[in-house]
Amino acid sequence: MADLWWVWIAAALVLAGLETVVSGYIFLGFAAGALVTGGALWAGGPLAAWLAGSLALCALFFALASLLAWFAMRRIFGLRGGSVKTFDRDINDR
Repeated sequence: MADLWWVWIAAALVLAGLETVVSGYIFLGFAAGALVTGGALWAGGPLAAWLAGSLALCALFFALASLLAWFAMRRIFGLRGGSVKTFDRDINDR
């Protein structure tokens, strides 16, 4: 499974592209998780060997990386507050 690092990178690109259509940081979090997972598999070493040993471990690593990326983006970019505008008077009333 370690030789499939490029699949994770391609999935990250697709998810990042999907984020441009449906915004909300959720697909961007998944894209970051896929990018981190693909990067870990590409870099090799003990982490890559651990991830390549089991699909379940690789999926767990992807899920945790995605969750951490999503939390980080929500922390950095924040919630969109004050985007709802209420009107107290009608524009047609004078």
